[in-house]
Amino acid sequence: MLRFSLFLRSLLFFLLMTVLTVVWSMACILFAPFPYARRYYLTARWNVMVIWMAKVICGIRYQVKGFENFPDAPAVVLSKHQSAWETIFLLQMTPRPLVFVFKKSLTYIPFFGWGIALLRMIPIDRSKGRDAFAQVVVQGRKRLADGQWIIMFPEGTRIPVGETGKYKNGGSRLAVETNTVVVPIAHNAGECWPKNSFIKKPGLITVSIGKPIAPEGMDSSELMAKVENWIESEMRVISPHVYSRQQ
Repeated sequence: MLRFSLFLRSLLFFLLMTVLTVVWSMACILFAPFPYARRYYLTARWNVMVIWMAKVICGIRYQVKGFENFPDAPAVVLSKHQSAWETIFLLQMTPRPLVFVFKKSLTYIPFFGWGIALLRMIPIDRSKGRDAFAQVVVQGRKRLADGQWIIMFPEGTRIPVGETGKYKNGGSRLAVETNTVVVPIAHNAGECWPKNSFIKKPGLITVSIGKPIAPEGMDSSELMAKVENWIESEMRVISPHVYSRQQ
C-alpha cells in the first residue's frame, strides 16, 4: 500500500511537472528579449516551482548547510551528482547565475532545450575531445568575467547513493586555467530522487557547501583530489546510515 501511494504521488508530480515544462517553455520565448539577469530570474522560476511541487506532493524537503561559504567573487562550483534534483535546485539557490557545462544534444530536446538555450549555458560536443574542453575554457572565462558561476559535476554522471564515481579533472582544469576558486558541494538527493527511478521518496535532503578552495600552487589533479576528499568525507557526515552499512 505504501509503495502504491508513493507511485500515485510520483505520477501526479510527473504529470504536473510535464505540464509546467510545456507552459513555461512557451513563456520563456516571451522572456527572450529581456536583459540576461531578468531572463535568468524568470526562467529559473520553473526550478523554484518544481522544487516546491517535489516538497508538497512527494514530501522531498531540504536544508542547506554552509551557504555563507559562497564567495562574493567568480567561482567554479563542483558538486556531487546523484539525481536530477540537484540540477534543478542549485540553479535557483545560488547567489549568482549558474552556467552548466552540458551535452549539446540537450538543447535539441523540445520545450526543455528552449529554456536552457536562453541562459548562456556552455554546450559541448564530447566527440571533439580536447577541442571541446578548449571551448569550455574560452566560454567559461567569458562567463566568469560577466559575473556568472560555472557548475560542473566531476563524476560526469549520476552515481548511486553510497558509491563514488571517478572524479574527472575538467572542472579543476578550468579553475586552474582561469585562476578561479572552487566551491565543493555534497548532498544526498539520491536518497529521495534516485537515478532512473520513477518513484520519489519523502525525506530530507541535505545540501552542504564547502569553503572555497583556491587553485594557487596546485595543478588540476591536486585540486581535484582536494575537492573529492572534501565531498566524499562530507557525504559520510550527511548520510552516515548509508556508509555504515558498507563497513
